[in-house]
Amino acid sequence: MNECLPDFPSATGYLIGPKGRKKTIGVDVGGVTVGGLSPIVVQSMTNTDTADVDSTVTQVASLYKAGSEIVRITVDRDEAAAAVPHIKERLLKQGLNVPLVGDFHYIGHKLLADHPACAVALDKYRINPGNVGFKKKRDTQFAAIVETAIHYDKPVRIGVNWGSLDQALLTALMDKNQEAGSPLTAPEVTREAMVQSALLSADHANDIGLSDDHIILSVKVSQVQDLIAVYCMLADRTDRAIHLGLTEAGMGTKGIVASSAAMGILMQQGIGDTIRISLTPEPGGDRTREVQVAQELLQTMGFRAFVPIVAACPGCGRTTSTVFQELAGSIQQHIREMMPKWKKKYPGVEELKVAVMGCIVNGPGESKHADIGISLPGTGETPTAPVFIDGKKTHTLRGPNISQEFQAMVEDYVENRFGQK
Repeated sequence: MNECLPDFPSATGYLIGPKGRKKTIGVDVGGVTVGGLSPIVVQSMTNTDTADVDSTVTQVASLYKAGSEIVRITVDRDEAAAAVPHIKERLLKQGLNVPLVGDFHYIGHKLLADHPACAVALDKYRINPGNVGFKKKRDTQFAAIVETAIHYDKPVRIGVNWGSLDQALLTALMDKNQEAGSPLTAPEVTREAMVQSALLSADHANDIGLSDDHIILSVKVSQVQDLIAVYCMLADRTDRAIHLGLTEAGMGTKGIVASSAAMGILMQQGIGDTIRISLTPEPGGDRTREVQVAQELLQTMGFRAFVPIVAACPGCGRTTSTVFQELAGSIQQHIREMMPKWKKKYPGVEELKVAVMGCIVNGPGESKHADIGISLPGTGETPTAPVFIDGKKTHTLRGPNISQEFQAMVEDYVENRFGQK
């Protein structure tokens, strides 16, 4: 078992939702507040070559439109750094004021110094203390990035990763643990090294002059239980804003399940101010999938609302017809397609709850709990589909056009409930 923050009191033993968050120090990232008691922020990262301005602008725009409130881009060489201001300019010309984070490793201090326009265009710098520099160069190169951040008034994420952990610090802690008779296991010492790396680096940044309202911390690993433990340790020892993410989470359902399990537990305990779901896409796959998963995780846990929820039964031997599956899919797709327009025209529409059920067992009950719901006939049932609006049966649909008729009723409900009066 991992001990985390003390349980927040409530009738169930936990306080679910934003009020259960641990209050941290707020950080402004290009107009988006991370921390304090602001809503948990969704972010993502491109996988394009940043030096390719066209493809990077296209992907950043796609991620932002999908709901990524902050987007990170790789800045690994001169060509990439030179491209950053052009990427920012192109996005702004499209009306997309996307907060951009520069991901720096090894030579970030040099790239920021040699490309001041890049330093200005970025809204945050990400530093990995495990590879910002080695031996005598580490402190001076870390300091150079922090001083640049202070000069341009930019926040910094100090992102520790167990794949590139400061080996000098880890070795020192391992030696100390051995001298003490090895009271901790190797994984426990590694977690302690990660937390110390983040906190010592943040303290060093403070000493240089960077205030805590310009610092975000992360301690990423790829194993669920390790992630829960290390973030609990970090949250217990700092009030600085925290970025959550399971690194190298993997592909497909494995990555989704692992990330959701780890971050769900942490957020339930009040930990986390911004999240990124690190999914490995299929070759040619849609990068925005990680944004959708992050949104769905926050929404299903009750922390935020992004799109209307469509509840649908899983189907069983009573629902041999595929009508309810097709209707649930078409309604969900229609809602996602309409959301950019609906969000502007119908404030609060993301709170809408729709139910598409497949038989009489739970259909009417679930439909009554939704704002608008339909209970389609199961195998052997009368070929009618009662529709419930705000808990009351209002219509009964029949015939081959049930799907189109119900979709039109959803449209009418949105207009009547959320339309500007």
